Amino acid sequence: MEIIARLTADAVVKTVKDERQVVNFNVAINDSYKPKGSDQVTKVVTYLQCDYWVNPGIAQYLTKGTVVELYGRIGVNAYTNMQGEAKASLTFHVNNIKLHGGNKGEAKKSAPVAAPVIAGELTEPLDNLPF
Repeated sequence: MEIIARLTADAVVKTVKDERQVVNFNVAINDSYKPKGSDQVTKVVTYLQCDYWVNPGIAQYLTKGTVVELYGRIGVNAYTNMQGEAKASLTFHVNNIKLHGGNKGEAKKSAPVAAPVIAGELTEPLDNLPF
C-alpha cells in the first residue's frame, strides 16, 4: 500500500529488548469529498501510527509537518479500554519512506549559505555567459 501524509509530530527512535531500533511516528492523511446532492465539501482526516525498522537514522529527517510518501502494509490494533468499550487504532508498518519537502517551518531554521570562494585570477566581468 502507498500513502502520502504529513507528520503530526517528530519521530521517536525506541530500542526494544533485543537491541533492535524502531522509528515510531504519527501521520495524518487529508481527504475531502462532496456528498451527492450537497454543495459543501466534507473534509476527512485519518491518523495512522507508523513503525519503521529498516534504518533508524532517518528519524532526524522525520519532523513535524514533513510530507512523506510511505510504502508498507496496514494493521489494526483492537483493544478494550478501562470502561469496557471496544476501541481500535490503525498502524502502518513502513517498508520504504520518500521525503517530499520539509516542514513549513524548515526555511526559518536553515542557516544562511555563504557565497562560494573562487580561487584563481578573474580580471574581467563575466557579462555574456551563455546560461
